[in-house]
Amino acid sequence: MLLPISWMKKYLDIDEAIMDIANKTTNTGSHVESVIKINEKLSNILVGKVLEIKEHNELLKLKVLKVLCGGKNFQIVTGAKNMKEGDYVVLACIGAIMPNGIEIKETDFKGIISEGMLCSYEELGYESSVIPKASKDGIIILSGTYNTGESIADILDIDKEVIEYEITPNRPDCLSIIGMAREVAAVYNKKVDFPDCNINKEIDNIKNYVEDVKIETENCERYILKMVKNIKIKSSPQWLQNHLMLSGVRPINNVVDVTNYVMLEMGQPIHAFDFSKMEMKKIIIRNAFKDEKLTTLDKIERNLNEKDIVIADANKGVAIAGVMGGLNSDVDENTTEILIEAAVFEKDTVRLTSKRLGLRTDASSRFEKGVSPEITEKAINRVCNILEKIEAGDVVAGNFDLYPKVQEKVQINCNVDDINKLLGTEISKDQMETYLNSLEFEVNSKGKELNIQVPYFRQDITIKEDIAEEIGRMFGFQNIKPVPVLSPLSKGEKSYFRVIEDELKNILCSLGFCEIVTYSFTGKKTFNKLNLNDNDKLLDFIEILNPLGEEFSIMRTSLIPNMLNVMEKNINYKIDDFRAFEIGNTFHKSNNELPSEVKKVCISLLNKYDFFDLKDIIVKILNQVGLNKLKFIKNDSSPIFHPGRCANIEYDNIIIGTLGQINYNVSGNYKIDKPVYLAELDLDIIVKNSSW
Repeated sequence: MLLPISWMKKYLDIDEAIMDIANKTTNTGSHVESVIKINEKLSNILVGKVLEIKEHNELLKLKVLKVLCGGKNFQIVTGAKNMKEGDYVVLACIGAIMPNGIEIKETDFKGIISEGMLCSYEELGYESSVIPKASKDGIIILSGTYNTGESIADILDIDKEVIEYEITPNRPDCLSIIGMAREVAAVYNKKVDFPDCNINKEIDNIKNYVEDVKIETENCERYILKMVKNIKIKSSPQWLQNHLMLSGVRPINNVVDVTNYVMLEMGQPIHAFDFSKMEMKKIIIRNAFKDEKLTTLDKIERNLNEKDIVIADANKGVAIAGVMGGLNSDVDENTTEILIEAAVFEKDTVRLTSKRLGLRTDASSRFEKGVSPEITEKAINRVCNILEKIEAGDVVAGNFDLYPKVQEKVQINCNVDDINKLLGTEISKDQMETYLNSLEFEVNSKGKELNIQVPYFRQDITIKEDIAEEIGRMFGFQNIKPVPVLSPLSKGEKSYFRVIEDELKNILCSLGFCEIVTYSFTGKKTFNKLNLNDNDKLLDFIEILNPLGEEFSIMRTSLIPNMLNVMEKNINYKIDDFRAFEIGNTFHKSNNELPSEVKKVCISLLNKYDFFDLKDIIVKILNQVGLNKLKFIKNDSSPIFHPGRCANIEYDNIIIGTLGQINYNVSGNYKIDKPVYLAELDLDIIVKNSSW
């Protein structure tokens, strides 16, 4: 965020040193990235007026100009083509030192002496991205009339400081000149003078031109429409162009510049439509149709979907709401009537649209962080106020203001002692009130209780801890003395669950098993190899919303498929004697908001082993953790296991798991041609019943 100090001082009476402002605002949470001056040592660079333009006799690409400056005529030779007689220009006189260090001297162009140089914005140190189109490939053409001989530093504000701030995502109110002026004012306990938003003269009525405005989406929080007639498209006044360029925005024309100016000033994005290009004079705020296309102002056709919001007339979309206007309704040199839109759209919707389209704009960056709908009416009136002042058109009376759900006022109650306890301070109640009042919070106190009304533009303040942070940063976090953390000592140790889990791992490793670890997310194709029935609970998957691919699209409900996959790979590597186990979570749907996680143990044997080898291993490990008197009950209904070589493991009438030989059809699906013995146990039940 670029904050031109000359612009901020329009609303804040302050005469502090620039570094003092930078340091104090940094201490209160507004981190300063840099302090910028385009050029602070301009001398002998003055305003001139072009009186006469002639062709050079020999050098056909050059022009010979007579330029009036300070009551004296200068002969200037230039290659620029964008000037005309009567234009006010920037003249670097003999002896002037340019920002690149070059001194201007008399120059002979084949017998014609140039007594100075006409300057471009680049030559004065401006970035090319902010230079007006009219001066992009030529010299500076000043907007307005001036006294020749004036210092250009005073005309362009080129010697004024600009502070670059890093704005955190929770402070969208600071993405504006007014917002940062409030922060500076709070530091010095001053008040901000809000800009004039009054409209002095209105004609006609907007309802004679626009039939209706409708909101047909839940994602538009407020929408205001006004109209201006008799528009005269031209360059903006120089003061307005200066503020835009110092803020990093290129001036375009008076209408577009005013909308950008108010967006930077108040933080409310504004858009203007050419009224003559709107069909049937209706405005509809709706979700885009499936596969709807819209060409934006950057002349790129965008493919929209039903989650995007568009501004439309009766027949077509004319803007992507909150992101960018459409080329089919843009304001150009032929525009004579405009509709001005100020709106607030749901921030997540704008963010997702901007991200999906790869289209990030100054408007979207503000909407996606949050804009208060309470500023919308002031902002649109401010646009009309400036258009009226610069004589760009006549404001039409009336407006359309759709505000479906009014922003609620936030009230927070807190206690002085609680605030001090949170901060580790001893700030008095009166001082707390002073800090909060300087930030435009309304405070009513009774004893040590504070009832605080949050200003509409601070949508990030919702709880008492937020209030404590505001008081803390105004007090200065650097002034809070650090103290040791007071906490009772506690002994760190493993949970009983971890102790049992580690013991099972130690036993299995001592029996010659290797531990494997596989991904918790897998694919449906892996489970299809188990030949499960359609209604089997293992097929009731939790699907991943943004999977890496089809093979990682679900959360596993069993460890068996992953174990068989690992076994298949080992057989391909000519490893016949396979003894492995895995302890990991499985995921199952539940009635709660989150799925249930069940930790299981999977144990496998391959080749020269049989059912009783696996059974003995199960008995050993479970006896070791205190589960005796196990029962093995025949299970001939599992499609995974061989019907004659499968059993459920029971303890105290509770099924702990299943063991047996994998069905030949299943092992064949994994291209395993040797007998596979496998058990899957529920570790949660084992730990719950363990007496180890």
